[in-house]
Amino acid sequence: MKILDNGICAIDSVKVSGYREGKYGVTIIYHENSTAVGVYTTNQVYAAPIDITRKHIANGNISAIIVNSGNANCYTKEDGIKKGLELAQLVADSLNIPVEDVAVASTGVIGRQMPMEILKPVAEKSLSQLDNNRESANNAADAILTTDTVRKECAVEHKLKDGTVFKVAGICKGSGMIAPNMGTMLGFITTDLKVPQECLQEALNKSIKKSFNMVVVDGDESTNDTVLLLSTNDVEGEIDDNFQEALDYVCTSLAKQIARDGEGADKFMEVIASGAKTEDDAISLSKSIVSSSLVKTALAGADPNWGRIISAMGYSGVEFDPENVSISIGNRDKDVVIVDKGFVTTYDKPELLEEAESIMKEKTVIIKVDVHDGNYNATAYGCDLTCEYVHINADYTT
Repeated sequence: MKILDNGICAIDSVKVSGYREGKYGVTIIYHENSTAVGVYTTNQVYAAPIDITRKHIANGNISAIIVNSGNANCYTKEDGIKKGLELAQLVADSLNIPVEDVAVASTGVIGRQMPMEILKPVAEKSLSQLDNNRESANNAADAILTTDTVRKECAVEHKLKDGTVFKVAGICKGSGMIAPNMGTMLGFITTDLKVPQECLQEALNKSIKKSFNMVVVDGDESTNDTVLLLSTNDVEGEIDDNFQEALDYVCTSLAKQIARDGEGADKFMEVIASGAKTEDDAISLSKSIVSSSLVKTALAGADPNWGRIISAMGYSGVEFDPENVSISIGNRDKDVVIVDKGFVTTYDKPELLEEAESIMKEKTVIIKVDVHDGNYNATAYGCDLTCEYVHINADYTT
């Protein structure tokens, strides 16, 4: 697999743009007659754009996506639908495509009506800049950001087993209000490989399960989560597992970038749970640890408090023998085993605790737990919980 450096514009036939004025931005992604599928928030309070996009994508075909930042267009009743459709119609008129072929997504403050007098001129400016180049890719990735501090993108080139070369590329936004079942995150992924809609949906569901659904920043699930996957159908080949591999790589990379850019975050955390009876057990264990506010604050303070880790495992809902658990804290190069099958190693070797504390001061910390009960494993991604997170969210609308 080859990593590409031109972002979402790695797909040659896709045109994108992005333009921002103050906190309001608009991104456009355009490729006529794309096969499309999506995954959305499971929050029962969901934004108007999700209603619109679900209907427009139902036939498996869209030609454009319009994304606005600065306003979530959620809890806005019928006015929200009307204004979301106004943005879709603006795109449809500009590109000479049916309004039903335009998907809509929004991110920002919940419960406020869309300021169309601001957003429509921003959208028009964005539409006038559609292109396929590095600058367009940057602008598209930047215009969807809210409290994010960096753009998030990934693109790869891969081969099917029959030798067919294809690409997968994507951008996303997400920093806070991030919890399992996605978070305040929007993701837009494109591929030039021709993939039937049913297969495309299955592939996206699999990737979401191991990537975006494994990210926890603060435990709050958003109202606007949307991930759309578009195929331009430019490249034909015999679909095999290599497409899933490329899609997984892009989605996982984007998910990790969200965790690293968590609101107020200083450190990135991976939690690897292994030795579980089932995959669902492994997922539950890893998510429970990465979601724990006490684990997150311990990470912020570089405190190797393994008691918080095993406590989070205990309320995960997974049955296991606490006397047979192993826990380590490490980085990419080494692991410090602080509990070995129920035996606390730091009692006899206090230097191990010091070593673990030193590792927890680093920017990337890997927590591994093993319940020694099976062959399944899962990895969750998160970050520390800092005072800056409180400041950002205490002042979010004021």
